[in-house]
Amino acid sequence: MTLSKTELARYSRHLLLPDIGVAGQQKLKKARVLLVGMGGLGSPVALYLAAAGVGRLGLVDDDVVDESNLQRQILYTAADVGKPKVTAAKAKLLALNPHIEIDEHSVRLSAANALEIFADYHIIVDGADNFPTRYLVNDACVLSGKPNVYGSIFKFEGQASVFATKNGPCYRCLYPEPPPPGLVPNCSESGVLGVLPGNVGVTQATEAMKLILGIGEPLIGRLLLYDALAMSYRELKLSRDPACRVCGDQPTVTELIDYEQFCGVKTAKPIALSANQEISVRELHAKVQQAQPPFILDVREPHELNIAQLPDCKLIPLGDLPERLAELDREIEIHILCRSGVRSAKALKILENVGFQKLRNIKGGILAWADEIDNSLTKY
Repeated sequence: MTLSKTELARYSRHLLLPDIGVAGQQKLKKARVLLVGMGGLGSPVALYLAAAGVGRLGLVDDDVVDESNLQRQILYTAADVGKPKVTAAKAKLLALNPHIEIDEHSVRLSAANALEIFADYHIIVDGADNFPTRYLVNDACVLSGKPNVYGSIFKFEGQASVFATKNGPCYRCLYPEPPPPGLVPNCSESGVLGVLPGNVGVTQATEAMKLILGIGEPLIGRLLLYDALAMSYRELKLSRDPACRVCGDQPTVTELIDYEQFCGVKTAKPIALSANQEISVRELHAKVQQAQPPFILDVREPHELNIAQLPDCKLIPLGDLPERLAELDREIEIHILCRSGVRSAKALKILENVGFQKLRNIKGGILAWADEIDNSLTKY
């Protein structure tokens, strides 16, 4: 892997570092790194690895760019909205560094394709935003002998580590079992500080480069915890669990499994409501026009009202509902609103279980209202 005159000039600041030099830059050029997830974490990882001269990057994501991504997914611009993420990402990365190669994998990573996709890369960077994919990436890395450069984010906090290396722990050593479905909300439900994935993603890019170059002390056996509000870092020591089902002395998981079923995604059924317990936003809008408007109970959080709200709603956040039942009139029909209709369905069941009878869940929540009734409302 020789370096051209142009590449020598481009990477000159690397070449000046004794720990990298020409030989190290050649290692970077020879390296093949797969990025799973081209969202908040994948964006900074891809930009920095491309800029650093990692010779071949594989991008895995089946999603398209959404306007809500632009607050944190710095690889994309407004002109990319609606485009496949891997296609938009490839264009940006080659514009940044035309000396590298980009592989597009515009597919959803699954047990059926993971090992085949992983086979052609040296290092896997996990930028997934869901538990089934994290466990899939981990198990596929262990089974294929590839290091897993892990990162995750939540609201104002992030974590990073390097899993699945020789004698090091894997993700399952830290989290043997996934959390119950719905316990940990994703970014679209809980929000995330826009700069947070930048910090964690740069850490992942750093770890990937250290592994390629064979320098420094990688985050093997260490979990780095970052708190953006406190601007603090903590470190937890990790060790390989000899009883781990995947990387232990006597593993019981020797092939990839159904990770959605393992994480309870398939078994987590939506709350079943009867037809007369639901109302469409169009039906509700017709009621709003009447002389006696309907009573609407909004079970979102107070800060969500600053984004979008309907007038004359009673706000009781879902978590406060059991303690504030006395504020509701059992004799009137209560129309329950949330962002998408999920929390409102839960609220309906809470009220139903304590004897309320006149209850209607607003299907699709305020997002449906923004789509079908008032497109001036902000969607989030």
